[in-house]
Amino acid sequence: MMPTNSRSLAVAIAFVALVLLPLIGSDFFVDFVMTRTLMLGLAASTIVFLSAYGGMDSLAQWLIFGVVGFAIGNLVAESGRGLKFGWEPWLAVPVALAVATLLALVLGVLSARSTGIYFLMLTLTYAVIGFYFFGQVTTFSGFGGMTGIDPPDFFNGEPRRLYYAALILSALAYVAFRAIARTPFGMALQGVRDDPVRMESLGFNVQVHRTLAFTLAGFVAGLAGVLNIWWNGQIDPTSIGINPTLDLFIIAVIGGIVHLEGAWLGAFVFLGANIYLRDIPVIGNIGGVIHDRILAEERFNTVVGLILLVIMLTSPDGLAGMIARLRDRLRGRTPDDEDHLIDIGYQPTSKTQLG
Repeated sequence: MMPTNSRSLAVAIAFVALVLLPLIGSDFFVDFVMTRTLMLGLAASTIVFLSAYGGMDSLAQWLIFGVVGFAIGNLVAESGRGLKFGWEPWLAVPVALAVATLLALVLGVLSARSTGIYFLMLTLTYAVIGFYFFGQVTTFSGFGGMTGIDPPDFFNGEPRRLYYAALILSALAYVAFRAIARTPFGMALQGVRDDPVRMESLGFNVQVHRTLAFTLAGFVAGLAGVLNIWWNGQIDPTSIGINPTLDLFIIAVIGGIVHLEGAWLGAFVFLGANIYLRDIPVIGNIGGVIHDRILAEERFNTVVGLILLVIMLTSPDGLAGMIARLRDRLRGRTPDDEDHLIDIGYQPTSKTQLG
C-alpha cells in the first residue's frame, strides 16, 4: 500500500484541487455533483471508520443523518408539518446534533454486544424503525415530509459557501479519524476489532469502546445531515428508507470499506454514475426500451449492481485499494499483510502499548 507520506501528499493534493475547483468547474458540477459528493462522502466515512477501525458494519448511519434533518426541520420551520418552533437555523444546529449524538449513544449501547451479521441486521432494524416512526408519527413529519427548511442567511442563496463548508468538514473528519487511530483509544478499538475476547481478558471494556466509537460516528453523520438539510431544504421518511440506507453502504464498499479516502471516492463514482450514465443510449435501454436515452431509477440500480460486482471481483477493498495496488506495482513494490493493516490505520498492539 501507499507509504504514509505518499498517501498524505496525495490527500493534500486532492484537497487543494477541491479548494480550487469552483474557479474552473461549472455551477452544476460544483454546486450539485461535488457538494453532494462531499456530503455523502462525509456520511460514508463513518461507515468506513466503524468497519475498518472497530469491525462494525453499520446500516444505521443514514438514519442518524436523517434524524438531524428532521430535528432541524421541526425546530426551524414556521409552517407546514412538524412542531413549527420557528427557531433561527443556527440555534437549531447544536440541538439537532445533540439529538443525533444521543440517539447514536443509545443505539450503540443496545448493539455493542452484537458482532458480524447480527450487528449488521440490528442496525438495519434501526433504519426500518426510523422510517416508520417519522412516517407514522405525524407530529414530527408524516409520510408527506417537511418542506421550506431554510438554511442560515450566510448559506441562503450561496451554494459555493455550502460547498466549502462540506469540504472543510470532510477534511476535519478525515484528519480526526486518522488521528484517532493512533490514540490509545484508537489502538484499543482496533484490538477489539481483531480479538475482543483477548481485549476483555486484558481488562478493556469492549462494549464501552464500541459504544463510544458508534457515538462518535453518529456525531459525524449528524454533521453531514446538517449540510444535507441546508442543501436540500426538505426531508421526508422516504429519504431515510431502506434504499438510501443501502446506497450509503454501497458507496462505502465501492470506494473501499477499509480506506477512509474511499468514502468520498465511492460517493463521487456513485453520483457520477447516477447523473451522467443516464444519457448513454446502450445503458439507458437496460431493462427494456421504455425511454430512449434516460436511465430510469430501477435501471440505475441494475447498473450500480454491475459496477459493484465488477469492483468486488477485481478489488475486494474497493477503488481506493485498486489505486493503491496500482501505485505499488508502478513502484515495483509488493505489499504484504502488515502494509495492508497499516493502510487502514492498524497499529500493532500489545498489553504494554495498550496500557
